[in-house]
Amino acid sequence: MTPRTKEQNEEIRLRRLAQIRKAAADVFLNKGPLLEIRDVAAQAGLGYGTVYHYYSNKGDLLYDLLWDAVERAGGWLEVPLEARLKVPLEVPRASASGEAPAGGHFALAAAADTGNSVAADSRSGSRKTAAAAELGPVAAAGVRLLQLWAEDHALYLLHKQASEDFASLPEARSALLSAAFRREVLAPFAALLETGRTADGAAASGGKVAEPPYRLQHAEMLLAALVGCASLSLRRGKLHEEARDIALFLKL
Repeated sequence: MTPRTKEQNEEIRLRRLAQIRKAAADVFLNKGPLLEIRDVAAQAGLGYGTVYHYYSNKGDLLYDLLWDAVERAGGWLEVPLEARLKVPLEVPRASASGEAPAGGHFALAAAADTGNSVAADSRSGSRKTAAAAELGPVAAAGVRLLQLWAEDHALYLLHKQASEDFASLPEARSALLSAAFRREVLAPFAALLETGRTADGAAASGGKVAEPPYRLQHAEMLLAALVGCASLSLRRGKLHEEARDIALFLKL
């Protein structure tokens, strides 16, 4: 057997690290601080020794997992402007058995009858529902973030830890992560809030807008509210389809 090259070994190492971190995020979602290395190994389908080779303790694993999430945490704010201003309605697809899936408040009801008139009414209803589902830039960004959390539990964990000021980590580590989160997430989100709400805010306050320190605080509070509202939906596996309901509930 031909020995692996240095590049191949590095590719395997990075792939294994990503596998372990993803498994750790999934386990942490359910067990929190009670997470153990053996739990991560079982979730990843790896041997305990393999995971222990990369991470000998869960503190280092959590720290690396969060830093890895920080590097992609701003992606939800990079969605093109057109996509943020108008989020198309996703029509639930039927299951393999032909049964219509259960949806949120914006799911389209299955037509009980057939025929041209019913089809026309359905199309009209679809257009009205789609129009109602159009969101402003802040709400659309919030929906996108919630949907990313449904797909990437490490991103949700990062925001949850940030809402708790990274209290589960030693002070030196929490300070570094807090500063990075403030730079990569809070500041850009605060800028989006200002852009999306300047007109409404100025009209309501007689032309006055929030001072910069309060913009960051506002962004922080909104993200913490999203974390809290997403928790139950995420655990039930319904966050992706309930994202719009949450955004509207919070009046983003």
